[in-house]
Amino acid sequence: MSNRTLQLSSELHDYLLSVGVRETSIQCRLREETALLREAGMQIAPEEGEFLALLVRLLNARNILEIGTFTGYSALSMALALPSGGRILTCDVNREWTDIARRYWQEAGVEERIELRLGPALDTLRNLKVRESLANHFDMVFIDADKDAYRDYYELALQLTRPGGLLVIDNTLWSGRVVDPAQTDPNTVAIRELNRHLHADARIDVCLVPIADGVTLAHKRQ
Repeated sequence: MSNRTLQLSSELHDYLLSVGVRETSIQCRLREETALLREAGMQIAPEEGEFLALLVRLLNARNILEIGTFTGYSALSMALALPSGGRILTCDVNREWTDIARRYWQEAGVEERIELRLGPALDTLRNLKVRESLANHFDMVFIDADKDAYRDYYELALQLTRPGGLLVIDNTLWSGRVVDPAQTDPNTVAIRELNRHLHADARIDVCLVPIADGVTLAHKRQ
């Protein structure tokens, strides 16, 4: 028994993956190709992908917004869990990374469920709200992009999420740097400030879950 979250050894993490994650061969190969990139550390963990897929199923989410695509593992995980007719709109600025994503989405047969918008995500989100009138539209939002813009992403995403919908925010423990006062770089400061803001925000119910690098669940109240 334990009254606090376990520290995972390599052996325990391997065991977690062996019994707690049902990763497809396509997801596995996407992770392996992504691991060859210099930016491989931006890839979400497989258990986080499984967690996102379960959230999609629990919510019966049909409209999902993703901020930060990278090589497409998270979008692939969520798309595989979508009900018939479900859609993901995902935002990124990097064509090289998202070209990798497209290849695997196509191979998995989910390409038609995913719309990629290339360009600055803040511009895309503002356009969704104002021009496309998608306020209160999305059932679920996953935020995993440039950390110094997290607060702006959150505020816009909250407006785009329906009452009762869920925002999922990645990297909110930031490898432990959030508790180190010597860490004053813009990304760490931005995550600290967002965490404090979420904790005090009466518009949501909030829980920070110690999966991977920390995942915050923000449920938009009615």
